[in-house]
Amino acid sequence: MQPIRKRLAALGTAALLGFSAAGAHAEGQIRIADQFGIVYLLLDVAKDQKLIEKHGKAHGLDITVSQVTLSGGSAMNDALLSGSLDIAAAGVGPMLTLWDRTRGRQNVRGVASLGNFPYYLVSTNPAVKTIADFSDKDRIALPAVGVSVQSRILQMAAAKTWGDAQHNKLDKISVALPHPEATAAITKGGTEINAHFANPPFQEQELAANPAAKVVLKSYDVLGGPASATVLYTTEKFRTENPKTYRAFTAALAEAAQWISANPEAAADLFLRVNKSKVDRKLVLDIVKSPEVQFKLAPQNTYALADFMHRVGAIKNKPASARDYFFDDPHNAGAN
Repeated sequence: MQPIRKRLAALGTAALLGFSAAGAHAEGQIRIADQFGIVYLLLDVAKDQKLIEKHGKAHGLDITVSQVTLSGGSAMNDALLSGSLDIAAAGVGPMLTLWDRTRGRQNVRGVASLGNFPYYLVSTNPAVKTIADFSDKDRIALPAVGVSVQSRILQMAAAKTWGDAQHNKLDKISVALPHPEATAAITKGGTEINAHFANPPFQEQELAANPAAKVVLKSYDVLGGPASATVLYTTEKFRTENPKTYRAFTAALAEAAQWISANPEAAADLFLRVNKSKVDRKLVLDIVKSPEVQFKLAPQNTYALADFMHRVGAIKNKPASARDYFFDDPHNAGAN
């Protein structure tokens, strides 16, 4: 596993060096990082249809958009804090970590949700029926141990099983690995990885390709219903100093969400084309059209995770509500 992680880390570093070269910039430039999966489809659509540029022009502004793909909330947070990035796309967990760390300084807060998606913990070990069945011989792949939203949801589930004091009980058998690499491990075997806390379409690929793969845990069950697990976030400085660019970005997201909902077939094709993905088209379309999936900007059911993270000491500051860690934008008015 080590050579794979080193190679991906090098790729991420190279990409961020390219972003860093831009340095501080004036209104009319935006540097965005996404990750792997259908959960980032809003950004795929905005990029492919040049929606940010379109809405910038509507306000008399030419916007240069740069976009790179990273893996894991740790990489996202490091890039945002270093000034190499303007908009980060990652789980609610990494966003809350940065919101907590930057209060009174960079004041990082959420821009919008990327939608509601169920995340599955999949295992190929026949002995594992619930998380209580995992042993030291198992290895759970997820984007970032103790940081990613998958890791935080797993900790929530562990706290419900063994109590808050043992919320990180499964961290010791968790391994940081990008979703594509973890999916290959589950579908092909031959590695130490026998479980993966993923997101769409990787979890569906695993269940379709490997008869031994089964769902051990669902994020919606842990969080108490449909939830916006993945979000976009930025610094107060970027939002304040680039109002037209920021408005163009959120308007582009809103248009992308409407377009996906109205054109699921075309959206599935766009995902496959933009990501050069070999995932079965029907599988992708089923996810886009799933009643459990919603493409929308309004954050939903994020506070349960925030409350948990404060309770176990992962964040020092307890938010009064989700509106504390999302910017005061119209689409965030009902954030919870």
